[in-house]
Amino acid sequence: VAVWRHVDDALAGLCLSEMRTATRLADLGAGAGLPGLVLAIALPDTCVTLVESVERKCRFQRLAAAACGCDNVRVLHSRAESWREGRSTQDLVTARALAPLAVLVEYAAPLLIEGGSLVAWKGAVAKDEAEAGARAAAVVGLKSVEPVLLPPFPNGGGGRTLQRYLKVMPTPERFPRRAGMARKRPLAA
Repeated sequence: VAVWRHVDDALAGLCLSEMRTATRLADLGAGAGLPGLVLAIALPDTCVTLVESVERKCRFQRLAAAACGCDNVRVLHSRAESWREGRSTQDLVTARALAPLAVLVEYAAPLLIEGGSLVAWKGAVAKDEAEAGARAAAVVGLKSVEPVLLPPFPNGGGGRTLQRYLKVMPTPERFPRRAGMARKRPLAA
């Protein structure tokens, strides 16, 4: 049951047009491959890069992608801030249970093309986190878009949201900052 709950949660993102039309998707902090690997299966024409800083998780992702026959998956052992080749290449960046919104927007913005989107799977978001995310987004060239409230799971567990941001301006060259700085000194602080 738990596995299907995670798969269902990942597939919930398909309610968004930006998810269904993306050709290049980066899933940050991909962990066990959620939501990135599930989306790669559902969107076989989308090139999905699973970005993960922990090598053992990358090994699992490679094995899982091969077992699922996902030729559209690339596993990248890197931190988001260190992926310089990814700058301005992604239509969509996703993240699930990775960081507060102010940190996520800083990770994602340099990777997105103008017009690209960040979609973050989050539980209920407190007003101060949402406001901090919006302030940080403005610094890095993103704009907050109305979040989508997801329906509760059949056995409980509601309050899930898809937090959304649209890249409306180029990200200043000073971003990304060096690894760890977004968490240590969030832009909205």
